[in-house]
Amino acid sequence: MTSHAAARPSRRTSLLARLSMFAALVLMPIVAFSAELVAGEDYVEIPGGAPFSTGAGKVEVADVFGYTCPHCANFEPALSAWRKRLPRDVEVVSVPAPFGGYWMPYARAYYAAQSLGLAERTHSAVFRALHQDRSLPISGATPAEISTFYAGHGADPEAFASAMASPEVEEKLQEARDFLRRSGVEGTPALVVAGKYRVLGNSASEILENARALVERERARK
Repeated sequence: MTSHAAARPSRRTSLLARLSMFAALVLMPIVAFSAELVAGEDYVEIPGGAPFSTGAGKVEVADVFGYTCPHCANFEPALSAWRKRLPRDVEVVSVPAPFGGYWMPYARAYYAAQSLGLAERTHSAVFRALHQDRSLPISGATPAEISTFYAGHGADPEAFASAMASPEVEEKLQEARDFLRRSGVEGTPALVVAGKYRVLGNSASEILENARALVERERARK
């Protein structure tokens, strides 16, 4: 029969056990994190990728969207709520996809609004006008129609129409094309983290969770 005294662990043994347990708990999130994402299923790594516009010191999340895209309209509220919870060293950058056709007038409109300081406060309103209120047409929108809409949000309609046709907006559109090409983005909505990872997922919540994990990966590296 083993006595109680013989079975009782020493203080040293107890301390070592507690330290081992603590180390295991500390290492568990690292192991879980590394197993959390699967390349090819949760994201695609972009060889030689680079951020769209964010400088050093911040992690960029590029939101590639189209105002006329119904999936983007559905995704936008979830993305808007998600971005409010991001750390200060993470920046979400909107990139309107210039895929051609009826995508183009609204891609131009975004950059015109940006040049006039209206992009952020009109972003959700454009989605609503297209997909809920139907006050803007999905197809065949003219610069005059779009300028009239932005006039309701404080823009001078003539100045807005002029901005849509400006060389500066053309330059921005080309930068967007180049980014989409090097990032392999062929549809919307799409998120690209740090220019390195194109995020995959089967739902808005899954895409945003995968983006969050990739953001944390980049933050840890910095």
